[in-house]
Amino acid sequence: MTASADLAALAAQPFELLRELERRSQIAVAGLDGGEVPDEWVGIGFRIGNEHFITQREQVREVLMLPESITRVPGARRWMLGIANLRGHLLPLVDLKMFLGSGRTTFRRVTRVISVNHRDVPAGLVVDEVQGFRRFSDSEYVEQWPQTEIRCDRYIAGAYQRAQETWPIFSLYDLLESSSFLQAAAE
Repeated sequence: MTASADLAALAAQPFELLRELERRSQIAVAGLDGGEVPDEWVGIGFRIGNEHFITQREQVREVLMLPESITRVPGARRWMLGIANLRGHLLPLVDLKMFLGSGRTTFRRVTRVISVNHRDVPAGLVVDEVQGFRRFSDSEYVEQWPQTEIRCDRYIAGAYQRAQETWPIFSLYDLLESSSFLQAAAE
């Protein structure tokens, strides 16, 4: 079967087609003949305050603009911004910076909502900025990272170090499954 026939067979599976195209692109860029893709980790970079983090791309459903209309939830904690109707689905919106105890996020043109791809806990996390995909080789992984200003160490699972930049890996699933996150009712 030819390469184009392989791709044609995936026409009815757009996600698999994109995955195969990505794999082939990586092989072409790396100039590899054997078809082996170099080991790499792909995450989505985002900023909270002045600090940069990454999260696994599999934990992100989509990145959204901040909705114009957010309905407050009576009796909810201050970090629970409210509920937004996004394409017919209600999504709870959380100010991640405030949840972590570092003050309210200032809404700007670059402020974004990270819709978490969690099966049981729907949530949109408001962050100062999303910085797109970040790719790291396995050799750039480190288990230790500099202490963050924002108190989020319990959600960090290692980091990637490139030159002078350290990107702590923020586990969105650990955040959503934590008891403090699940207790959104004000005391």
